[in-house]
This record gives sequence, C-alpha cells and structure tokens, in this order.
Amino acid sequence: MEKKTYQNIDQYIADYSPEVGEILNQIRSCIKEAAPEAQETISYNMPAFKQGKVLVYFAAFKNHIGFYALPSGNVAFQEALTKYKVGKGSIQFPLNQPMPFELIKQMVTFRLEEVENGAKK
Repeated sequence: MEKKTYQNIDQYIADYSPEVGEILNQIRSCIKEAAPEAQETISYNMPAFKQGKVLVYFAAFKNHIGFYALPSGNVAFQEALTKYKVGKGSIQFPLNQPMPFELIKQMVTFRLEEVENGAKK
C-alpha cells in the first residue's frame, strides 16, 4: 500500500476518525494558544509548528498520540512525563486516557522560549 503524503494539517486530520480528529484539533489549538505566531506545516509527513525552527510535531497512531518536543522538551518536563512512554524526543499520550492539554501548552511555551533564545535544534 502506498503511503499518503500530506500537504497540510487539515488534510492530515481528515484521515482520522472523528474522535481522534477532535483530539488532534484540540492539540492544534493548544499549540496555537501557546505559540500564536508559529506557522503550521507538515514535516516528516506529520503536523508540525515552527517559528524559525520547528517547535513541536504531533501524530496519531493506533493507540496513542505521538508528541515530539525534541529531546530538550522531554528533559525539561521529565518529572511530568513519568506516567507516559517516552523516547529520546518522543512522548506517547494514550488515546484511552485524558490528553494532558495543559502540559502540551507548557511544553510548547518552553520550546518557543528555547528557540527564541537561540537553541540549536
């Protein structure tokens, strides 16, 4: 099966069930609230927001939402992320649990400050 290539976030979200689409839209709103000047884009074929550099990415999977605040975001919020599966730069928010929208906003704010202060990534 050929993998679909997305041109924008609306197109990406439209490929998911209404329930998952609603969660993706809420995450999108959180990011916009925390970084109102950030530009929406598709990078690595998933939704991303950038302001100079990429702030965060997010993506839907069968059982979770993948959220990517890059390694620095994961390190800075290590304590708050203890109940989630995390990788070097990834976090899995299970679809069967409440989405931590406030934490997402905090992570975006952190990444925005980091980028504005000249972070390399």
